[in-house]
Amino acid sequence: MEKDAIKRILILNGTIVTQDLCLRQDLAIHNGIITDCGILDPALFQGYHILDATRKYVIPGGFDPHVHLALPTPAGNSCDDFISGSQAALNGGTTYFMDFVTPRRGQSLREALRLRRLEAAESITGCGLHMGISEWNPKIATEIVPCMEKEGIRSFKTYLAYRESIGIGYDDLRELMSIVGPAGGMVMVHCEDGEMISRLQKELLAEGKTRACYHAMSHPSESEVRAIERVIEISARTNCPVYIVHTSTSRGTDMIAAAKKEGIRVYAETCPHYLLLDDSVYCASLDDLQVMPYIVSPPIRGKSDQQRLWEGLADGTFDVVSTDHCPFNLHGQKDRGMHDFTKIPNGAGSIEHRLSLLFTYGVLTHKITINQFVSLVSTRPAEIFGLGDRKGKLLPGYDADIVIWDPDVNGIISVKNHLQHCDSEIYEGFQVHGRPETVILGGKIIIYPL
Repeated sequence: MEKDAIKRILILNGTIVTQDLCLRQDLAIHNGIITDCGILDPALFQGYHILDATRKYVIPGGFDPHVHLALPTPAGNSCDDFISGSQAALNGGTTYFMDFVTPRRGQSLREALRLRRLEAAESITGCGLHMGISEWNPKIATEIVPCMEKEGIRSFKTYLAYRESIGIGYDDLRELMSIVGPAGGMVMVHCEDGEMISRLQKELLAEGKTRACYHAMSHPSESEVRAIERVIEISARTNCPVYIVHTSTSRGTDMIAAAKKEGIRVYAETCPHYLLLDDSVYCASLDDLQVMPYIVSPPIRGKSDQQRLWEGLADGTFDVVSTDHCPFNLHGQKDRGMHDFTKIPNGAGSIEHRLSLLFTYGVLTHKITINQFVSLVSTRPAEIFGLGDRKGKLLPGYDADIVIWDPDVNGIISVKNHLQHCDSEIYEGFQVHGRPETVILGGKIIIYPL
């Protein structure tokens, strides 16, 4: 992708879009930093490489705070590693993402962090890490503050589902938040009630209901709603900021909105698959291999949930649209659960499509404004996760992570043309309008205009 590095770039005639404004301006870049913005005279920038952005939008590079590259599971690692995943991210206009440390039970947090940093160093784009909490005990409790003070970790991810492997309970979560909050950090939570899910899975299997379509039945909306309610309560009691990942339900959205109005420090995200797909993907008449690509947790919900999620983007309930990018190959990974839906690895990919999907089905359909689009995919995640003084905005002094967006390019998403290393595509056949023409990462042109 990348040609010889160009240290000085002048972007002319584009429409600058931020979370607050949309106007004709130019940008100057020197040594990886935005140095000037406004109506600039090219004569004052001799020696600069000029990019003409006429009839294009110029937006801050995408920031995806929720991806899982090379995630270890019993079915093998998720099938995008840090190289292929970052290539796909850049191709879609995302210049920075955050992945997770997932310690093995019994492993120290800092040792797991050291090893994960070695993997993440292969990323082509900028990459940050959240610390996962896979178990809770007195030893792990003593490691939290050192991780923050000595390793710079500020966000800790917990799962209320997956109790048998990496999940923790509500009492454990309360203890974690009582440590993280006073130390200035934040806790991210996968909100599904693990006990409810485990019970339903066992009941379904005992009844001989083993097919892929029963996954959604074992993860009902109530499991998310119950967990969100408890998590908001714990956040309020501990005064610890909480970030609720991949919200999928209308009732969960309502509870988050109410908590924000009460002044509880709750941040929340949803994902493209909850906005654009519905629970018909789990239809019992479909073959298991047709259903398996859509096995994600929480599962994809009904159309009424979908509508409320869009409303939540427009009314500010949601701060972020992330991807939860975690693809597994259909053949050799997903199909290991052919006779037991609980063995299907959960996850799907969209790191490459997030911006085009949200622009096409959000901005162009007037569900959200183009300013909200920029906020949801770049500005707010950068602010929430501590990089708001460097990324997510187009201002002098900010990193030159920039996308020149062509709103007039049309395409069709397909497994045949995506860069994600996965043999299936949950957005197969989706038409998209708009994509990056040019991607600048740290002041270097990574994707060139044709």
